[in-house]
Amino acid sequence: MEKLDLKKKYKSYYSAASHPEIREIEAAQYLSILGKGDPDSTVYAERVGALFAVSYGLKFAFKARNMDFVVAKLEGLWWFDEQQFGTPDLSEAPQKIPRSEWQWRMMIRIPEYVREEDLGPVREEVATRKNIVLAREVECYRTPPEKVVQMMHVGPFNREVESLLQIQAFCQERGLQKAGLHHEIYLSDIKKVDPEKWRTILREPVQ
Repeated sequence: MEKLDLKKKYKSYYSAASHPEIREIEAAQYLSILGKGDPDSTVYAERVGALFAVSYGLKFAFKARNMDFVVAKLEGLWWFDEQQFGTPDLSEAPQKIPRSEWQWRMMIRIPEYVREEDLGPVREEVATRKNIVLAREVECYRTPPEKVVQMMHVGPFNREVESLLQIQAFCQERGLQKAGLHHEIYLSDIKKVDPEKWRTILREPVQ
């Protein structure tokens, strides 16, 4: 059986223009893990490591069933406690919210044929045989169809505000309101690619 590459199958999902645009995004399912804190912290690295370990474990389990697939790109939903910090503008939040207070759900998209019951044995094997206890916190997660404003950000993460300002202006001009969590898709391998060339899809659900 040909290996399933989700990035090729869902080309529109993994693409964005260099300027803000409205897109309709299909429902999708993922492996995910929750966390809180600075994305440069050990906590973040360990949780993302557990997420990838389970993702590859799932891939090899399905490969043995002749249903192999490519492990997809890392993604993240980001938010903060609005009761504590209020509701700063989209472009202000990165500066106003301490990195230690960011909450996140890191995700890797998985094929539609994967079921919840497929995950349990893989998760436990990673936790026990590889001694990655956090694997037990990896779960299946599904997003609904969404209307979003998105654009491709090129450059390091600390300059995302430049793109977020464009998204914010686009939404204000059209009277679009926030309708979900800030979503990022990391297309570049940050260990191999120059930060100036990092490509990140920034996606804002709207109504």
